[in-house]
Amino acid sequence: MHRQAAKSDVFRAIADPTRRAILEHLRSGPAPVKSLAAEFAQSRPAISKHLRILHDANIVSEQRSGRERIYRIEPATLREVDDWIGGYRSMWQDNLNRLKVYLEQK
Repeated sequence: MHRQAAKSDVFRAIADPTRRAILEHLRSGPAPVKSLAAEFAQSRPAISKHLRILHDANIVSEQRSGRERIYRIEPATLREVDDWIGGYRSMWQDNLNRLKVYLEQK
């Protein structure tokens, strides 16, 4: 995969558990790096690196407020993930429905 494409790949960005945890924190609303970093045992530069990856993939946006950087989730980008998962969700629902019918016939 081309290096720039890999940087902006939403699936690669959310593959990391720390980045998913950051997104979980941002679900409750925008937050500065300082408060996000306080939630983790990792250093603030490490959290900033994770935020940069999320930003490069357009999953979060950044707004400067004085010296602080405030991050917020960009839900439109996550719809790509939801659309992809949706195909599997319907497949599993179909499989479970067939299993239910099969079990009820026994």
